[in-house]
Amino acid sequence: MAKRRSILLTAIISLAGGIFTTCERDVPRMPKDELKAMLGSPDLVTIDVRLEGDWNKSDSKIKSAVRENPDHIESWADKYPKDKILVLYCN
Repeated sequence: MAKRRSILLTAIISLAGGIFTTCERDVPRMPKDELKAMLGSPDLVTIDVRLEGDWNKSDSKIKSAVRENPDHIESWADKYPKDKILVLYCN
């Protein structure tokens, strides 16, 4: 669990540093079944980082997810607790 938190925190740190791209292959991934099983957990923060237009057009949204603008990572990256599992998704 601590390793997963570290990996996900690394992803958010990478985002904050501006070196994350949607094609990045080194970003750790969580299988959707694992995420689905964790939904509702107080240890999980799910962040939808789709562009606004894509988010608005989508019929598929995780109800508990918070939407954040991927173009303004510096304005929100630090507000999430570092002791939680942070899952960012754009699909």
